[in-house]
Amino acid sequence: MNATDRTPADLLRSALAADPARPLVTFYDDATGERVELSVATFANWVAKTSNLLQDGLSAEPGDRVALLLPAHWQTAVWLLACASTGVVADVGGDPARADFVVAGPGEFDAGLACRGDRYALSLAPLGRRFVPSPPQGYADYAVEVPTHGDRFAPYAPVDPEAPALVVAGAGFTGAEVVERARAEAAGLGLTGPGSRLLSGLPYDTWEGLSAGLYGPLASGGSVVLCRNLDQLSEEGLAQRIESERVTATAR
Repeated sequence: MNATDRTPADLLRSALAADPARPLVTFYDDATGERVELSVATFANWVAKTSNLLQDGLSAEPGDRVALLLPAHWQTAVWLLACASTGVVADVGGDPARADFVVAGPGEFDAGLACRGDRYALSLAPLGRRFVPSPPQGYADYAVEVPTHGDRFAPYAPVDPEAPALVVAGAGFTGAEVVERARAEAAGLGLTGPGSRLLSGLPYDTWEGLSAGLYGPLASGGSVVLCRNLDQLSEEGLAQRIESERVTATAR
């Protein structure tokens, strides 16, 4: 990766320039049987659309706070990078009453209503399907809104790497700190460079889960096999997945 990258959004741009076709996030949900594989280019397209949704649809500004009430999921990873692209603070599992906006998944819709700003709901159904017949009351449906936004994104103001970017488990990080820490910890996760493929069953509610499940692979030129509800997969099934996905390291 580019040594001059200072924010997670920089890391994604470098990955896109280096090899847009390679897998970046492969997501499994062992409660539903879902598998989704996103190349760098596909993931970056989702990030661009979501960044435009934040900047133009929500009029979010650098320093605004988004409470992400979401599990480890490929769409959560998209929102984390969209926040990084716009200078918005991603507050993972944060207090909705203190947030400017809320993005929530199933089980969190009631809690998210404490936010006085705009709220987006994610169904987290396979293929990112919309809600049928309608989203929860008080929410807009992300799956309905995001396709209308552009495939290219440019922030109205450059993102400051030293500005707050992420809050998780009560700890705050700037964009530069996210990148520096992810790089420093990558080798310890078994991410030794391009071609490394980390299977993570960790939740996203700690730095360790975010590092293994997104930032570490992105910072090292590797990729992640992100598994939700991994406890529902047998040891035999896990061994088969590790082999079929060419996993080189695990975090669970």
